[in-house]
Amino acid sequence: MIEAHTVDAWTRAADRHSALFRYLTILGGFAAPTFLWLAGLGVAMSAARTCAKTGSRARAVEAACRRGLEIFLLAFLFRLQAFIVSPGSHPITLFRVDVLNVMGPAMVAAGLVWAVSDRATIQVVVYAALAALVAMGTPIGRAAAFVDRLPLWVQWYVRPAGEYTTFTLLPWAGFVMAGAAIGVLVVAAREEGNARRMLWAVGLTGAVLTGTGYAASFRPTIYSVPSAFWTSSPTWFAMRTGIMMVALAVLAAVPERAGRAFAWQPRLATLGRASLFVYWIHVELVYGYASWPWHRRLPAWGSTLAWIAFSALMYRAVIARDRFMARRRGPSTFQGAATLSQA
Repeated sequence: MIEAHTVDAWTRAADRHSALFRYLTILGGFAAPTFLWLAGLGVAMSAARTCAKTGSRARAVEAACRRGLEIFLLAFLFRLQAFIVSPGSHPITLFRVDVLNVMGPAMVAAGLVWAVSDRATIQVVVYAALAALVAMGTPIGRAAAFVDRLPLWVQWYVRPAGEYTTFTLLPWAGFVMAGAAIGVLVVAAREEGNARRMLWAVGLTGAVLTGTGYAASFRPTIYSVPSAFWTSSPTWFAMRTGIMMVALAVLAAVPERAGRAFAWQPRLATLGRASLFVYWIHVELVYGYASWPWHRRLPAWGSTLAWIAFSALMYRAVIARDRFMARRRGPSTFQGAATLSQA
């Protein structure tokens, strides 16, 4: 996520056609799908945990939906912050559809779907079916005539509208559903004690999904309406989802064998737990006046080094936030946060 924004905002025009910039852009293109996919995975795992603690499925669904609504409201607060910090923007930009605008409603939907059944198999099938439906229906939904009759700001949630829609529900909400399906599998595997076998199955399925999507991308389109590979194609959706499934299987296997030998593991976990906080503060720093002196002025290799340095800065910001919150909670909590930061 940080790499995608820093490279986009700080690379000079002369280097935006270089091979390095192209590869960095492809890498950064996984940020948003992964952000949404992990949000869906978190919905399923959090709902299961809440249900186990309270013994109430209704309370678990309520908590999941409430979190989704909070994310949706935070999306507008984020745009209000950007409007205040970067004066000169038109007030209509407050309704611009960004990743949090999509994540919030999709998390609410994922929470409601979790209530469909208490059987993991049914939940996985429903989540996977919805993900496929969203992906397959994106070209049709975006071109549908009824969208023209919707209020303008609602249209922005369905089809791209220039600078007012960084993301749309179609197909991005599908990544939340796909992640929720994996979250259900993770919970079920932990309960049954076969996590290793589940991860192998997820990785193998992801590899098949990636290969199938790649092969299908060379076939003639099945749609009579426009469909672009990088934005609305189901083959693009399948490849991204498959690669994330493979990555999950690979990364989950690393701590078992080599996690203790690498110092990056606890730091990566720290950043992961604070992903929303990092998103909130870093976008304005990257695109706003704070970095204006080098905005679109760095060579591609310079943007790469800046990305690494800025990631370290964000890590220190997370540690500072954790220490501040620990002080407010009490001395014992502060000692725990200090230990974590030293690790």
